Amino acid sequence: MTTGTALAVLTGLLLSGCGSSGSPSPESPTTPAGIPVPAQPDPRGLLAARVAVAKDQRYVAAYTLTAQGRAPRSILVSIASDRTWRVDIQGGALGGTADVAIVGRPDGQFQCPINPSGGGCVRVAAAGKKLPAAIDPRVQYVFVSWLDVLLDRQIPLSVATAEPLAGTSAPCFAVEPGVTAIAPPIDPGTFCYNDNGILTAAKLPIGQLMLTGEVVAAQATVSLPGPVGAGAPLGTAPPAPAPPNASASSH
Repeated sequence: MTTGTALAVLTGLLLSGCGSSGSPSPESPTTPAGIPVPAQPDPRGLLAARVAVAKDQRYVAAYTLTAQGRAPRSILVSIASDRTWRVDIQGGALGGTADVAIVGRPDGQFQCPINPSGGGCVRVAAAGKKLPAAIDPRVQYVFVSWLDVLLDRQIPLSVATAEPLAGTSAPCFAVEPGVTAIAPPIDPGTFCYNDNGILTAAKLPIGQLMLTGEVVAAQATVSLPGPVGAGAPLGTAPPAPAPPNASASSH
């Protein structure tokens, strides 16, 4: 079964009623003439159908992240066949001056510098956990942990259909976490998925993501781009200014 067929079947199940095909269920509203009013599609169910397909996909895809006041940045997402993953983020650390990869493996999550100076990887969190806020670029959640949030009906979310974001024709959905959540499990935003379960665009507090180029087949596994060391990870805040030149101050 193709992913498009699977999506159509899952969407049909989510939208099917409980009554027989010949008569409306007792709860169905009717017009004054007694004609049943067609049930309105459930936006959360429609989004869940696409996210269920997305969760089964394994791929490599390139995105552009655009935020107000900043130059567009490149994002490369790799979801491997064994469910390991890697998200390369241009300008993801040191106030946009350092490129990093966030890598998820069974033994944890790692931050790895990928700028020309290179350097070793640092384990920054257990597998499946959030990164400390000071080193968290956040964009990686869109492709991994937030899929489970969007699928879980027990998590209070408000979901509504939204106008397609510029640059995509895929269906889009506006998502807001429940107002009672002390620590929201997902950032508010608009998410757009095509029939193959690929995120084509997303508008988030960190900026707007847009798919660029072709989606290609995944590798078998994701490997770390460098050795694991005991150094400190790079923070997202700009680096501290250099201290004044001691020799200049002595004159």
